Amino acid sequence: MKLAFSTLGVPGLPLTDVLRLATAHGYHGVELRAHPEEPAHPGLTPDERAAVAAEFKGAGVEVLGVAGYARVAAPGDDEPVIAEVRALLDLARDLGAPYVRVFPGGSSEQSAEEADATAARRLGTAAEYAADLGVRILLETHDSHRTGADAMRVLGLVGHRQVGALWDVMHTWLGGEQPSQSYAALSPHLGYVQVKDIASADDTTPLPLGAGVLPLTEVVDVLSRHGWDGWLCWEYEKRWYEAAAPLPDLLGPGREHLARLLTDSA
Repeated sequence: MKLAFSTLGVPGLPLTDVLRLATAHGYHGVELRAHPEEPAHPGLTPDERAAVAAEFKGAGVEVLGVAGYARVAAPGDDEPVIAEVRALLDLARDLGAPYVRVFPGGSSEQSAEEADATAARRLGTAAEYAADLGVRILLETHDSHRTGADAMRVLGLVGHRQVGALWDVMHTWLGGEQPSQSYAALSPHLGYVQVKDIASADDTTPLPLGAGVLPLTEVVDVLSRHGWDGWLCWEYEKRWYEAAAPLPDLLGPGREHLARLLTDSA
């Protein structure tokens, strides 16, 4: 498996510094938070996009994915959501990223069936555009669809190879799924896996990998047992938890922890 980290852990950090961290600590890729606060977002000009892609290529680091904030199950008109997803797909194509992350974002105003149908309709429409660009849309296990079983209800309706799943191990755990259950649900559609650690279900402040309660050993074990050889991406939510320890100091020990888990599981 290859290792990456998300720029959510280093809010606003210039990409030159992000790449320096990745190469210094042995990460193969970076997930880019696609938000106007960050150096890479859909508002970049073609020249700016080309410069970002060139900088990553020069550093020998891959752009794993573009982490967007489109909420595909949210109530409202389809077109603004589809337009947002298409803009993220364009950015991913220009940066050489294989994946775009979207959220479910369903509302309590909807029934589960309505949210599922809304998400599937929008993802199915966007999938054709994604196929033309060679980019895959990944629905993250998050918010209204936090378990693998929840995400599968949507993905089963979409039934398109360009739409898959991003397994956020915190949300499936908070939703009561065991890693083996999450993997069984998501494996036919799995793009990559976001790892992290927290103190408890009531305190989701990010911790160094291995310092909290999330079942990272079991996650790596189930992936290894099934021969999965994709990406593990550390999503350290520093942007939402300003008091959390700075990520740069944790990247080396975090990579070593993941490497130990991979070695032990093998």
